[in-house]
Amino acid sequence: MKQSIKLLVLLLLPAAVYAQDPAVVKKQATVVADALVKGDYATVVNHTYPKALQLGGGKAKMLQMMTTGMQQMAAQGVSFESATVGTPSKFYKAGTEIHCLVPEHISMKVGGSTMKVNSNLLAVSSNKGKTWSFLDLNKNTIAMVPKLFPNFNKDLKLPEPKQ
Repeated sequence: MKQSIKLLVLLLLPAAVYAQDPAVVKKQATVVADALVKGDYATVVNHTYPKALQLGGGKAKMLQMMTTGMQQMAAQGVSFESATVGTPSKFYKAGTEIHCLVPEHISMKVGGSTMKVNSNLLAVSSNKGKTWSFLDLNKNTIAMVPKLFPNFNKDLKLPEPKQ
């Protein structure tokens, strides 16, 4: 009996550790940040929280809106120079999902000036931390959190939006 319990613990331990691996979240958030700078908006949309995509009209519509918006910004002299992500926060169980915050630092060229923006991504995993989707937290999306996440864990304190 003791051997069976030990074996069970050994088999389940890697899954529990993986579910709370900040390096996995950071790596996947970095893919999104890099895609934003490179203009690979399909990758950004593919890593966006699915319920947010649904509310926005689906992947194709969100990709079209993002591409058009970025083209308009470029026409006005705005471009992304860099985007980096910081260390993810503590993990929170929220129903069947895991949530955490990932700080994001974006540097943009606006005309002849450089503008730095610090914000947060809400990282969401519905498969115990194997893959993550993201929601950029701004004034509009923070207001939508209760609708998007009915099981949101209130212990995860969302930051005040800076924009």
